[in-house]
Amino acid sequence: MTATLEPYPDYKPSGVGWLGDVPAHWGVRRAKFFYREVDERSSTGSEELMSVSHKTGVTPRKQNVTMFLAESNVGYKVCRPGGIVINTMWAYMVALGVARQDGLVSPSYGVYRPLNQKDLNHDYIDILLRTETYRTAYSILSTGITASRLRLYPESFLGIPLLYCLLAEQVAIVNYLYHVDQHIQHYINVKQKLIGLLEEQRQAVTRGFDPNVRLKPSGIDWLGEVPAHWETRRLKTLCKMRSGDGITSDLIEPAGLYPVYGGNGLRGYTTNYTHDGSFVLIGRQGALCGNIHIARGRFWASEHAVVASLFSDHVIEWFAAILRVMNLNQYSISAAQPGLAVDRVLNLSLPVPPPQEQIWIACSTKRETADIDAAIDRTHREIELIREYRKRLIADVVTGKLDVRKAAAKLAK
Repeated sequence: MTATLEPYPDYKPSGVGWLGDVPAHWGVRRAKFFYREVDERSSTGSEELMSVSHKTGVTPRKQNVTMFLAESNVGYKVCRPGGIVINTMWAYMVALGVARQDGLVSPSYGVYRPLNQKDLNHDYIDILLRTETYRTAYSILSTGITASRLRLYPESFLGIPLLYCLLAEQVAIVNYLYHVDQHIQHYINVKQKLIGLLEEQRQAVTRGFDPNVRLKPSGIDWLGEVPAHWETRRLKTLCKMRSGDGITSDLIEPAGLYPVYGGNGLRGYTTNYTHDGSFVLIGRQGALCGNIHIARGRFWASEHAVVASLFSDHVIEWFAAILRVMNLNQYSISAAQPGLAVDRVLNLSLPVPPPQEQIWIACSTKRETADIDAAIDRTHREIELIREYRKRLIADVVTGKLDVRKAAAKLAK
């Protein structure tokens, strides 16, 4: 369906560099013509506490999240349905969205309510403001000394140009994107189930290859039982970990002396190196954080990778295999973007067989699971590509680069 989408017949300059040309019948006006800042405070703190993130926008806070919770929510800001809520500190990472229900947010957040509910479709605004296109504006308009201290203040947000069209067209855009998103999510779910099935096929790394060996409880929730003669230890007793070093894209070439590895594998080559030897690299940031690769020789490890230096009495191929089975991605911290905290990873527990058995497992799993590992990596890449496609499609549709009116009309029949 998306292959039939075409641009609008006529365009005009938007007058905004990062928006480019827009459909001729669309308008561009600053946010202050649609929204006003409000500072309504809760007198009881009894309203539901909301979370604001780049992934989900404005949603009820999960019940099991207790970090940074205050003793009382009295004095917290009240958000209402249709209002925009912005995490002022993380706006440049798109930590914002439109509220769908009454709730409470931190007093430091920005809350904005529509001046006229009839002009705007809240889902359309939520999608528009959370595109990479608008992220550019937040980055430009946020002020501060360093990235960790940037703030998007009310006068800056209210000065942002909002792209809009007739309400019926906004609804058509939302309906079309919802339909496409359902198909994409189904595709991702199927691929993730495939990964789960493939992961099950390489569980020998947690049990060994002797079906008659006596087992014992591992004490690790995700693992269950392990051979009775294996140890259960924390990662920090097996290795040291530290993040790689920063490198700019202009220093990375298609060919060169030393490979540059990021969180997802080889990025290119450069003229210097940060490591010399055999190491396990763990993806540190992004949707694929937790990816595992082995790097040997001289190479540059970028800041997007965690470099694990294994102690000498362990086998690196076994170590990489058990890290893959541990699925480190599940331990990522979702703030501005998913990321692994080294200290948290080092305190995870895992089953450790004797060195000779590590060699045996490493040799066997390399032979038995090579095709499985390749299939898992390929499937992860497919999921990442479809997510990138989804992101690009959303931005193109809500900013008028592609016309969905005919496609949306067919869906409505």
